[in-house]
Amino acid sequence: MVRSDLACSGVIFSMDPESGFRDVVYITAAYGLGENVVQGVVNPDQFYVFKPTLKEGFSPIVEKKLGTKEKKLVYKGDGTGTEQQEVKVGEQRKFALNDNEVLTLARWACIIEEHYDTPMDIEWAKDGVTGELFIVQARPETVYSQMDMASLKTYVLEEAGKLLLTGEAVGTRIGQGEVNIIESSSEIHKFKKGQVLVTDMTDPDWEPIMKVASAIVTNKGGRTCHAAIVSRELGVPCVISTGKGTEVLRKVKQVTVDCSQGRGKIYEGKLKYRIEEIEVSKLPRPDTKIMMNFGIPDGAFIQSQIPNDGVGLAREEFIINSYIGIHPMALIEYAELKKAARTDEKLAKVIEEIDKRSASYEDKREFFIDTLAMGIAKIAAGFYPNEVIVRFSDFRTNEYANLVGGYRYEPEERNPMIGWRGASRYYDAKFKPAFGLECQAIKKVRDVMGLTNVKVMVPFCRTPEEGRKVIKAMAEFGLAQGENELEVYVMCEIPSNVILAEEFASVFDGFSIGSNDLTQLTLGLDRDSELVAHIFDERNEAVKRLVKQVIDIAHRHKPRRKVGICGQAPSDFPEFADYLVECGIDSISLNPDVILSTRLNIAAVEDRIKSRSKRKGT
Repeated sequence: MVRSDLACSGVIFSMDPESGFRDVVYITAAYGLGENVVQGVVNPDQFYVFKPTLKEGFSPIVEKKLGTKEKKLVYKGDGTGTEQQEVKVGEQRKFALNDNEVLTLARWACIIEEHYDTPMDIEWAKDGVTGELFIVQARPETVYSQMDMASLKTYVLEEAGKLLLTGEAVGTRIGQGEVNIIESSSEIHKFKKGQVLVTDMTDPDWEPIMKVASAIVTNKGGRTCHAAIVSRELGVPCVISTGKGTEVLRKVKQVTVDCSQGRGKIYEGKLKYRIEEIEVSKLPRPDTKIMMNFGIPDGAFIQSQIPNDGVGLAREEFIINSYIGIHPMALIEYAELKKAARTDEKLAKVIEEIDKRSASYEDKREFFIDTLAMGIAKIAAGFYPNEVIVRFSDFRTNEYANLVGGYRYEPEERNPMIGWRGASRYYDAKFKPAFGLECQAIKKVRDVMGLTNVKVMVPFCRTPEEGRKVIKAMAEFGLAQGENELEVYVMCEIPSNVILAEEFASVFDGFSIGSNDLTQLTLGLDRDSELVAHIFDERNEAVKRLVKQVIDIAHRHKPRRKVGICGQAPSDFPEFADYLVECGIDSISLNPDVILSTRLNIAAVEDRIKSRSKRKGT
């Protein structure tokens, strides 16, 4: 009845169907009738909308992923049924829905969820004749809405392995076993319990073997396809939309299928992993804030469910490297580069790659801003309303040079580790326009999406004067310190940050100790050099004294400045975390896999300190 064969259709969940995260609406969309989305024939567009700020009138589309959408199911011209049609390449590279339509569907999903008082699984369709959107079906979500959230179970991969494939993760578990490639339902009798099912796509005929599989891998499908829905209900780890799983795994004997980090990964062989389970109500809450180091947005909705006090370090580099991959100056100067590419073969390949990655954007600067903003926003949404401290880009010149087009903008340095990085880039005319894109992305997250829990941090700031120059540059791009309660932190990772801590405290709102670089520069060694690696130790007395010194100065400053730590040391050395608590640090930011154990340890340390204080008092 709804002529979606002339437009598009899809599925909505009023929660994240993979992690059970309740504060987002998840929407899929593809051209034509909805059967292709449900059956997993196509990889649809995907959208996440953050519910709390949506209800406040903001426009928080925190993620958009372009699907391939290679086919569409339409009515035959003679009215005798349906047929598959190829979708033109130009249409494949466009989203099936515009932002206003995505937000409208998300609002409707919230209304439906509130009416039934439970998370919902919804189908929608757009009429290609009238342009109207319709909800055509709504039923309760059947997995996470029924789950007991009193206990938390997390899967942690304990060793590295050879990565064979990636795809969309279904669920948050890890599975492993012998590979069995099944081409069609007529071969399902060949499947044995405990094997990993690898196939093109599944339908209801496959359910008997899906129930006994240790994991499932498919070439096609979106998160609302048959394979995803059934795997989710069965609790079987599944990676969909790998593109070529049946081809890559044909000669592989055993694999580990990891869905624990938000992105589905298939490794060769059986790798060690552990399962942690804890009753959330019994977990102590220390006075010291236990925050998380974070980079890849895909895992935000999963990892945020580990009890935490926010994100002490969100790294822009991961988002830029993984989701953008292009040097920002190449996007800013795209028009000039395109002209020059007519006579430059190397540059022509750069332009080709830029066009491929940013096909849906005419203004290539907007591609950078939007992609970075959505990556940051997804992390901020996952941990909302807790504080999320986002560090501006801290690539070194050799790392920036590896981005598409980067060779044109980056000098060769003998020691990039202590060269043109961090704060020194942001106010430099050669990079300042690129820094402006980062500022505009942060501004979009806070002002357009309403995620004001995002704070910013300036890395590798050598002098207070540099700090003031960065603050000034931020304001020029519309990101003013103090406006709308925006706090600006500085990384404390250079001895000058400690020696001049009082002066830095007058420029910034707080400190975050980067123990890796602080150790390197205190001991005068290259932490990447194997020759002196045995000397590198954050527990060195010189490093510990600097840490205590900056905490003392920051806390004495008027107004008092907060101090956290986001280096590797507290994750690796429990005794170093103990020392930080003894020094009175405000927050410790850790890798997700050690959050629970460190939280228990810190609570015990605080109890010992309190007991000792009582004894002294008596």
